[in-house]
Amino acid sequence: MASTPKPRFWNFYEGQTGWLRGFLITLAAAVFMTVSQAFHSNAMTFPSRFAYWLGLMTVGWVWGVIVSNLFFGDAARPKPIWRRVFLSALVIAIPYSVVVGVATHFARGSRFNSLAEIADLLESVLMVTAAMITINVLVARQSRATTSASSSPPRFLDRLPAKLRGAELWGVEAEDHYLRLHTSLGQDLILMRLSDALDELEGIEGAQVHRSWWVARQAVTQAVRGDGRATLTLKDGSQVPVSRTYARLLRARNWI
Repeated sequence: MASTPKPRFWNFYEGQTGWLRGFLITLAAAVFMTVSQAFHSNAMTFPSRFAYWLGLMTVGWVWGVIVSNLFFGDAARPKPIWRRVFLSALVIAIPYSVVVGVATHFARGSRFNSLAEIADLLESVLMVTAAMITINVLVARQSRATTSASSSPPRFLDRLPAKLRGAELWGVEAEDHYLRLHTSLGQDLILMRLSDALDELEGIEGAQVHRSWWVARQAVTQAVRGDGRATLTLKDGSQVPVSRTYARLLRARNWI
């Protein structure tokens, strides 16, 4: 049975570790805003001020996870990273300013009676939102770099025949009970099922594109769509069919 890729709900918060990291960043920001008495919150008592900032930061964090999937998720169109930071901060901040305004009214009795005051509120929310997203971008980048540097090579590479050791793996094609390996040093066959190989290929950026094919992302030189089907061309010239079962995933990941 073919393995099904796990959906990702925002690159920054993938898995339990990512969610914990996001919450700790949010908690640290709430503590900072409380201690610094940011944005004229000094009139509130310390416990009330902390509850106010923790509540706002937590709601903003959850809202940010939802919205930022559009800008940082697998289906997001590739744009310069800092442009995505600004656009996501803007989309998050505009409706979230209403939440902040309502919370500020009930917690501190403040009212926003003019366009200038509303503009100041939006500017403040946008500034804090952009800062939070930037922090998460930098932390996520560092985390991915550390994980990449410390992770062991995919187990499947140990199965490469001696003549292919050290080669770049471009594709794995099922042929009866064998797998044909497409690499930068040529091709060879090994005795193994594709369903078993998929588990050992974790750690290489790639995807199953057909019931008989797995390909590495870096190996794709061309993607052609026609007659309702798609075909990928690998670096060694191999033509790889994309079945309808996997086409939607590949479109979401900008492969085709």
